[in-house]
Amino acid sequence: MEQGKGPEMKKKLGFNLIAGEKHKGFGAGSIDLNSVACVIIDGDEAYMDAGAMHAKSKIEKRIKFSMNKEDVPNGRQCWIVWVAVDRTEEGAFYGGATACEMLIDEEARRGWKILADHVNKLDYALKRRYILGELGDKEKQLLKNLLIEHNEEWWNNSPETLQEALS
Repeated sequence: MEQGKGPEMKKKLGFNLIAGEKHKGFGAGSIDLNSVACVIIDGDEAYMDAGAMHAKSKIEKRIKFSMNKEDVPNGRQCWIVWVAVDRTEEGAFYGGATACEMLIDEEARRGWKILADHVNKLDYALKRRYILGELGDKEKQLLKNLLIEHNEEWWNNSPETLQEALS
């Protein structure tokens, strides 16, 4: 099918995610998510799960999500934390981090999350913001430990804003 031969043959503009390529053609302004990690905080555990980028993390699989918290009365609180890595001449660092709440009830296969909040928080992490105030002390400590374990140099290079937010 050739493009530009009629209204039904025009290229469709979509949400473009690219990996490692720079291009300036159609779809320029696409979002490169190579510098974002997805951290799941579930109970006493924090771990990275790349599947969260497409709502397919370990805890999200086989769960039907609702935007109404009342639909998940027995859900346990879990978090997705979007962590953006940035680089300067001094080295890499954790440049943005934002937390999004979810409720998961595996037995009922139901969950609660607000997709718009997750998308906006991902955007904020990419824009080098830190929004972690909703996390409790335990979750903050789990996240801090994971970031340090993953790369202590990046943690040490990170702004005091992040280090104070997780202290």
